[in-house]
Amino acid sequence: MALYMEQGFTSINKTGEELCGDRVESRYRDGYTTLVLADGMGSGVKANILSTLTSKILCTLVSNDIDMRECLETVLYSLPVCRERGVAYSTFSVIHMKDDGGGYLIEFDNPQAVLIRRGECRDLERKELEIIGKKVYKSDLNLEKNDALIVMSDGAVHAGIGCTLNFGWRRHDIMQYLTRTVRDEMSARCIACLLASACNDLYLDKPGDDTTVAVVKIRERLRVSILVGPPVDASKDDYYIEEFLKAGEKKVVCGGTSGQIVARRLKKELRTSFAFYDKEVPPIGFIDGVDLVTEGVLTLRKLLAMSEKYISESDLTPKYFTKKDGASLLANLLFEEASDIIFFVGQSINAAHQGLPIDITMKLKLVESLSENLKKMGKNVLLNYD
Repeated sequence: MALYMEQGFTSINKTGEELCGDRVESRYRDGYTTLVLADGMGSGVKANILSTLTSKILCTLVSNDIDMRECLETVLYSLPVCRERGVAYSTFSVIHMKDDGGGYLIEFDNPQAVLIRRGECRDLERKELEIIGKKVYKSDLNLEKNDALIVMSDGAVHAGIGCTLNFGWRRHDIMQYLTRTVRDEMSARCIACLLASACNDLYLDKPGDDTTVAVVKIRERLRVSILVGPPVDASKDDYYIEEFLKAGEKKVVCGGTSGQIVARRLKKELRTSFAFYDKEVPPIGFIDGVDLVTEGVLTLRKLLAMSEKYISESDLTPKYFTKKDGASLLANLLFEEASDIIFFVGQSINAAHQGLPIDITMKLKLVESLSENLKKMGKNVLLNYD
């Protein structure tokens, strides 16, 4: 069973501020992912600059295997100290972890991280370290399949102060909320948006502090192969379809002509649904042995628009899709479930599109734009053209 570490985060700005005072930085190097969430004191430009410097410096040092204590000393010595409060101008959480879940977590003055395991929230064991007179906490990580580790800025525990809650959203209450709402099938991005959205609701859509939630999750790899159009050379159909069928654990066919070719190769019937779940998206089809069959260009165009919204760091809408139209079903599969996505893009000109404002260039641009957005989600994407 191949595992991989998925990550996702989202931020909401303090009301009236164009820049967020929190910053998330991540880097993959030598089999380890390093993720840093830094929270600059206050809000606005100054907080943004300080959190950006902190996250980038820490992420660079830790990912290059510099001794942990040396990394922390470098940052803590570098951070200016508030003369009035006597505390550093930026706090941080650092996750350094392999795809199999092994690694460590470092926390300095951010709210304590939360581990979700088998549907329940729990605390990590923490060891207190003293570095240049400051208390830093270290936790050894050994995450299992479907475990999710959540780090957050203090805007989360301050949510609701002065409007819906007297003393903010206590960490204990946050853990109870996550236990009730998080499901194993949810992605890291989905969990981050779920918690940030709840914080925003407690702030009554007027956050009194920058709020950022970052999540890493250990998941089983799922390869999805997508066939988009037949190859230019019709004599290659069988070879092309064979490569497509063996490439992924789940298989998607986009386009009527592609569906007919696959059905013929599998000696199965191509059946079409007559249910319109979305007026902008044509109905789906069914082929035994294929997980999803959709229409081509119109469905991909809607999917691209959904991907733009999905990758927006400030969008708090749910990241799972409950509608049953082809674009929503495909979005759930690619955005929420897949780890690796292999496109098979045939460049044959579809005779059915003659006289319509649809051409092969449009299809190629849709696939390329979609693949770029999937990469931003952390997916491994491979494009095959024929």
